[in-house]
Amino acid sequence: MSTTPIPKPAAPRLESVDLLRGLIMVVMALDHVRDFYHTGSIHGVNPLDLATTTPALFFTRWITNYCAPLFSFLAGTGTYLAVLRGKPKRELSWFLVTRGLWLIFLELTLLTWFGWQFEITPTDYILATLWALGWGMIVLAGLIHLPFPAIVAISLTMIAGHNALDAIAPASWGAAAPLWQVLHAGGDFHLGKAAVQAFYPLIPWPGVMAAGYCLGSVYAWTSEKRRRWLFAAGWTATIGFVALRFSNLYGNTFPWAAQKSPLFTLLSFLDCRKYPPSLDYLLMTIGPGLLFLGWFDGRTVPAWLRPFLVYGRVPMFYYLLHIPLIHAGSKLMSLIQFGGGDYNAILSSGPPPPGAGIGLGATWLVWIALVAALYLPCRWFANLKRRRKDAWLTYF
Repeated sequence: MSTTPIPKPAAPRLESVDLLRGLIMVVMALDHVRDFYHTGSIHGVNPLDLATTTPALFFTRWITNYCAPLFSFLAGTGTYLAVLRGKPKRELSWFLVTRGLWLIFLELTLLTWFGWQFEITPTDYILATLWALGWGMIVLAGLIHLPFPAIVAISLTMIAGHNALDAIAPASWGAAAPLWQVLHAGGDFHLGKAAVQAFYPLIPWPGVMAAGYCLGSVYAWTSEKRRRWLFAAGWTATIGFVALRFSNLYGNTFPWAAQKSPLFTLLSFLDCRKYPPSLDYLLMTIGPGLLFLGWFDGRTVPAWLRPFLVYGRVPMFYYLLHIPLIHAGSKLMSLIQFGGGDYNAILSSGPPPPGAGIGLGATWLVWIALVAALYLPCRWFANLKRRRKDAWLTYF
């Protein structure tokens, strides 16, 4: 009789997590399509400026607030799920460090040069989503070796306490002002000849990822206990957002105020600071995310939502494809409209001519077409990852 041990089958993927991740990846693309196509964005109209926006434009931008925090949060959850599947923490730390460095490299080179800019410019750097995710993974690589209560305490302190640092101005750091901009304040600065745009200052993003890692522990519980906890935590965070935001005391750098109508007052209430992510912003986004996970936990995903699972299983592949595709389409639009140029809200080739861009309804149609075009490539890559276990595939 053979004594060769039978390999333990891989644990099935959690469809509730994949579904939420897929939905936020699809919604994220709406924001980037708006940046590159919408006439208001191209001409510098702030969709959150209550003096100039419309409810439709406001919510087109606002709904995408859910993407970055939930993506970072779920990245942490996925890390803990790897622990539950038996991956040694030493091996997991190495993976987190190397993948984090890989994401930072992609952000500063390939994604900037062939996604956001379509030009190799070694003196221009954008510190955005992959930058923050990469550093979050590097920090988490160390945190996972601490006692679990310490990880909980550190993550919640970063999330709840970082707004106490808002009053610290970069200028107070003197020559080290760019370091504070990278860590918390954000904004543009120069390092020698290099121009840097710190869209995603780091604090508290590692705390968000670490909180997601802590959430992963509930997936070792029974489904009934887990669902109760997810609903309780989700409602606590959501109600906490409403109460804290209503107070105007803490958790956001600008207060809400009564506006010209109840609807616009609601918009003012919902407009929470994203760069860096305020406590109000994180409660507003992660709370409903937890409720979503609770609702779909253990449920069969309905047929009309199952396509979103495909995007959720290969989020990095989707992310790296969608930005170049969006930018290429916008350049084609400029070529058709004006015979050339590159007019968008990210890195425009110059002042946009009158009439540049398309309306909001057409922008939504471009978004739907883009997401549909990415479905087959994403399904192919998801099937490839399922069939093969090559180490390089885990980095995408």
